[in-house]
Order: sequence, then C-alpha cells, then structure tokens
Amino acid sequence: MDKFFTTASGLPFNLDTKTRQQFKQYAGLLQQKNKEVNLTRITALDEIYIKHFWDSLALCVKMPALAATVLDVGSGAGLPGIPLKLAMPKLKLTLVDSLQKRVSFLQEVAAALALKDVSVIHARAEDLAREKRFRAQFPLVVSRAVARLNVLAELCLPFVQAGGVFVAYKGPEARQEAEEARFALEELGGRITEIWDYQLPQQMGERTLIFVQKERPTPEKYPRRAGIPAKRPLV
Repeated sequence: MDKFFTTASGLPFNLDTKTRQQFKQYAGLLQQKNKEVNLTRITALDEIYIKHFWDSLALCVKMPALAATVLDVGSGAGLPGIPLKLAMPKLKLTLVDSLQKRVSFLQEVAAALALKDVSVIHARAEDLAREKRFRAQFPLVVSRAVARLNVLAELCLPFVQAGGVFVAYKGPEARQEAEEARFALEELGGRITEIWDYQLPQQMGERTLIFVQKERPTPEKYPRRAGIPAKRPLV
C-alpha cells in the first residue's frame, strides 16, 4: 500500500519509513476496533488506504502548506485529522467527536502512534463552539462525512478565526449541497472560494473538497442548541 503515499499517486510529498509504518499500524487498529465499535463500513485494507487515508491527504494537493493548527469536527475514526497529522507531524491537531467510544479509540490511536500535540475532546460541536477558548480560534477546520453542508457549516464555521478556512470533504452531491447551503454560509459569515473534484486511485470513486473562507464573525446565536442544526437546517 505504500505506493499510494508517493508523489506518483498525486500527493505532494513522499512519506518516510516511520510514517508509513504508522499508517500501517493505524490501519490495523482501525480494523481491530471496528469489530467492537462501528467506526467505518470500509474494512478491506486496500480500501482503507485509498478511501480513507489517501482521501484524507487529498487536501494537501490544494493546500500543501497547511495551517499549523487544525480542528477536525466529528472526527469519528480520526479522518481526516490523523492522516494529516501523520503526513505533517508538526501540526497541532484537535479532534472532536460526540461519541465516547469513538473518542476512546482516538485516544488509543494517539497513544499507540506516539503522536504529539494531539488533543481529543468528547463534546457536541454545538456546545464546544460556545466556549471562548475554542470559538473563532482555528485557522483551519476540516470535517468529513458528518452532515450536509448547510448543517455542517453551522457546526464548523463558529470555530474558524477571521480569514481562516473551513474545508468540507464531500462526495457526489457536493455541488447540490453547496447550492442549498448558500443562505447558511452567508448567515454564518462564510463564502465558498473553491469546489475541487478529484478521483481516488484505482477507480475507487470521485470526491470533492469545498473550501469556505471565513469573511465575517459568526453571529453569537449560532450554533443553535445541540441537535437543532440537523433538525432545522438553515435554508
């Protein structure tokens, strides 16, 4: 699987032997834990490497110099945050998830891989974004496979500092989601600057990254109470 993490696979870096070993260890932990906790429907090793790891690293093609501090909202199995951290060890990474079992797995991975400057937080994004030490504090916020964009924007944009970027990892309906999220983004202080489509290796599908620039502070009333953004999306 190492070949998928070389410049020949379209990624802007080569990973050293230690980092490749960390990816292998991470894949093994993910497969093992998935037998106990529902982390992913993707369990075949080649698909984990491409559909999870390679996909997570695709951001580096468009943003090879990532912000030094990154927040991953709804991190789940650690995607895209942990692959980004492995590829760029100097990143200061915060992973947030609302389910304790997933948080425990993320803590296990961080310890097993000896990752430094990684914080794992058990919280709802709606609650965490109201805390002063987190609100508008991150130059880069990422989220993958969590919710539709008009919902996701309300969960993520409050964390983004002025001039920062929120990146949503999306699938085939990205442009439809972008269109339906117009009002939400305007209301929350964001603006789409780019929608980038790319193909995964081995013809494993098409994915999309939506880049949202934080142009204005998010109004204090957002995010709404936990669960409300999903029940009553901004439209």
